[in-house]
Amino acid sequence: MRCSCKECDTYMIQAESEHLGCVCPDCGYRCNDCLGTNTVVSREALKALAFDPRFQPGALAENFIKRDEDDYAG
Repeated sequence: MRCSCKECDTYMIQAESEHLGCVCPDCGYRCNDCLGTNTVVSREALKALAFDPRFQPGALAENFIKRDEDDYAG
């Protein structure tokens, strides 16, 4: 995945080192945001999401339809 640097907006590249992540070739900023690290969800929290109304199939489909309509409205 390619990300843009939060500091200077240059496209970052994946770092080939012992620490997973990306590094900006211009300013040297490093991050691992696109890898999803440091975002551990507990089993209990993950199970609770199954009952969250935002993630029910109808709600997900409705959200995509709204976004498509909003994209074409402007």
